Order: sequence, then structure tokens, then C-alpha cells
Amino acid sequence: MSARIVSSPIGVIGLGIMGSAITASLLRAGYEVVGYDIAAARRREHTRAGGRAARSAADVGRAAEIVICSLPSAAALDAVAAALAFKQRASRIVIETSTLPIPAKLAARRRLAAAGVTMLDCPLSGTGAQARTRDLVVFASGPRTAYRRIVPVLDAFARAHHHVGPFGAGSKTKFVANLLVGIHNVAAAEALVLAMKAGLDPARTLAIVADGAGGSRMLQVRGPSMVRGDYSNAMNRLSLWAKDLAVITEFARGLGCPTPLFSATVPLYETATGMGREDEDTAAVCAVLESMAGYRRPPKSSRRRVLK
Repeated sequence: MSARIVSSPIGVIGLGIMGSAITASLLRAGYEVVGYDIAAARRREHTRAGGRAARSAADVGRAAEIVICSLPSAAALDAVAAALAFKQRASRIVIETSTLPIPAKLAARRRLAAAGVTMLDCPLSGTGAQARTRDLVVFASGPRTAYRRIVPVLDAFARAHHHVGPFGAGSKTKFVANLLVGIHNVAAAEALVLAMKAGLDPARTLAIVADGAGGSRMLQVRGPSMVRGDYSNAMNRLSLWAKDLAVITEFARGLGCPTPLFSATVPLYETATGMGREDEDTAAVCAVLESMAGYRRPPKSSRRRVLK
């Protein structure tokens, strides 16, 4: 690991589900982490976890040579780019991990480049739960020399990382990956609702089906929540997923590429949000399919007797 990287703190801007999990991995790897979030509660939690809280995004840029951004919107990225676009510190690299429209990332890159800051487009594949166990894959894109400099940092919070091409190729790869996630999540829910409607025990069915050809990562990761019918431990909130749905839809539309399966999932996610589940995990789409199937889960006491 490069001594130059170790000697400087790593900055993290955006301390939500993904940002806080990345921070935890960096701290475990021995890095000093200076973090910022507009929410004071998240800054306090960052401090309790062992990080150093900054008063602003600009303060993160002044303290850290390498800054990781995990942001919820293009507007947030624009504000952060403006805050980091100063020339007082040389050789800075911004690792932009958010799932956002490519034009928004290109605008931020131009703004930062004018201040001598290199921005890499590095979206992540994985849920918040996977991030907490360092089970992330990074789709890095941009200058290869900058990518080589950040490899030790990526190793600290990701299971794997790939340089996929010029700036923007990372986001394109992420859109492809998330299209599959959206479809597979609904497919997992559809299968489990069918199992429950047929009178099968969902937990046992999940274990058996996941071990065969019908298994998928989404069945493995989100199946247990669907079995319990509890979506409160959000790995990816429906309110944030709505942004991803819109970004992927617009990307595919701009290419003139049909996405019939993905497009069919969108109304289901929208319905889940409309049911007041916007702060729950995207696995809550299972509740929508249960309603469509006219299925009502038995009381928990009855379920315990069945499991015995």
C-alpha cells in the first residue's frame, strides 16, 4: 500500500447507507476518514464510529487527497463539485460512486478538472448490507493512471474492482447491472408469492430453490426479507430506487433500446412507494405482488406451528 495514500486521510462525502458502510470498511483497514453529510445526525454517527467529521464538503477537500462521493441526486453532486473545485491542494482525486445521469457526472468532471482535480466515475454494485461486509464491486472509469492510485483504497472497501473504460463507462455498466437487479428482485418476489399462494413454506422453499438453477443473488440477498414480510431494514430504500429507475429508463430510451422486462417492473415499484413504503427496502415489492394475488399471510403464531 502506498505510503502517500496512508499519510493522508480519505474523505467521504455522503454518509448514508452506502457512504457509512464504506467509511466503516476504510476505518477497519486502518485509514483515517474525514466525512461530511448535510445531516447532522449522520455526522455524529460518523464520529461515534471513529471517523472525523468535517463542517463542510470543502473542508473534506482540504483535508483529503482522495475523496469518495456517495450522493443521492445530480443537484447534490453539482453542489459538492462546486465545493471541491478549488486549487489549494494538488493531485486530488474524486471517486464518484453515485448512480446518476452521465451528463451530470460529465458536468461535475469538467468543473473539477478546471481546478486541477481528477474525477473518476466509479459506481458500485451491491446493496447496503453487502457494503457492510465489503462485498461490493466497483465499475471504475476514467484515466487509468488515477485508477492505479486509488487501487489500495478500493481494496479496502470492495471485494472486486474493474477498470471498464473511459469516463462514463462505469455508469453505463452500472445501469446494465441495476437493470438486472430490478428484474431479479421482482422475479424473486413473484416466485415466493407463488410458493406461498400454493401453500408451500416460504422459508423452506427459499432454501431449496436458491440451491438450484433458479437461484439468484437477489433471491439470496432479499429473499429472507420477503419470507419474513419485514422490509424495515432497508438495504436500498424505495425512495432512492425511484431515482435509479428513472435514470436507467432515460438511458435506454436515449439509445432506442427496448427494455420490456425492466419496464414491466417499474409500476410495481411505484405501487410499493404509493403504499407508503418509500422508506422500506425494495424487497417490499413482494407486498404488492401478494396484494395482486389476493394472498394474506397467516398469523405469526400459525407460521411457527407450521415450521415445527
